[in-house]
Amino acid sequence: MDRIDRQWLQALSAGPLSVYRLLDMQDASLPEFFHQLQVWQRRGWVVLEDGRVRLTEQGEAVARGLGAFLEDVRCPQCQGTGYRWGERLQQAFEKYLEITRSRPSAAAQYDQGFIDPEGVMRRVAFLYERGDLLDARLFVVGDDDLLSLAAALTGLPKEVVVIDIDERLIRFINDWAERENLPVQARVVDVQHALPEDLQGRFDVFVTDPVETLPGIELFLSRGVSALKGVGCAGYFGLTTLEASRQKWYRIQEMLLDMGFVITDIRRQFNVYPQLEGNFFSYQEQLPIVRRLGVPIDHDWYKSSFYRIEAVRPPRPRVRGTRIIDEAVYRDEESWATPY
Repeated sequence: MDRIDRQWLQALSAGPLSVYRLLDMQDASLPEFFHQLQVWQRRGWVVLEDGRVRLTEQGEAVARGLGAFLEDVRCPQCQGTGYRWGERLQQAFEKYLEITRSRPSAAAQYDQGFIDPEGVMRRVAFLYERGDLLDARLFVVGDDDLLSLAAALTGLPKEVVVIDIDERLIRFINDWAERENLPVQARVVDVQHALPEDLQGRFDVFVTDPVETLPGIELFLSRGVSALKGVGCAGYFGLTTLEASRQKWYRIQEMLLDMGFVITDIRRQFNVYPQLEGNFFSYQEQLPIVRRLGVPIDHDWYKSSFYRIEAVRPPRPRVRGTRIIDEAVYRDEESWATPY
């Protein structure tokens, strides 16, 4: 019995769970989760009925024999992240909420999806705590989350520059930046090609949420890295365990070391992609995991960890020239929450 087995037994020991709630309470990637569900069904340990997973008598006996029980051990005030914000950041959050009400919908062709507004503000609080907002030049590679506006609303960054391929987002960000007199500039830039020279080597911090294939992560991180000034600069990015197995995490961490970075922080399940109107769950029928389970989504199960990395050597992007975004960049055998 491995660690994932033990997570499942703990989670199910208190009674049946939505299959998406169970997915949220364990660490296996989506293909591993689906395989495990089939294995447990063949063993006679669980049944899946009406979208809920429950232990059979045999499964309950296994759980009892091991002494499995379920208790909530996470802080209910911060979704288990350990981060909140005070009066100054609350003012920025309220304006950010107003802005997000008219945001563009997520587009399947760009594999878009945005995290919940509270999660965006927790990211801002995290950057603030780590000293990466005050008087900083911030570079955002893709901004489905509108983090650029949330960060600028604090009044702390010297400059925020966003690049994205989606002209709708670019117009939206620039319009609000002008309306609120924020130091934000958004530009249509295709990450398939090297950054324009005026964006290279001039920023203190980058933030991105990369495609979770190895070529995709390498590409997005390289564009962020190429924008940094040098040693001591930082990068932030989201990464799931759902579409990135532990073997993939190992390869990614090798990339980071090769590019001259150390990992200073990994905040597990720091961000939630909610079932809000206009988010990527609106095209859930295109997601392989939903098709395979045959059950509509009923829980906010898609969550990502948040990495902070810091350059200890002159940053060295692994992709310097053009890399065409083809099927191999967008999807691999673990991309079960990416639209097909």
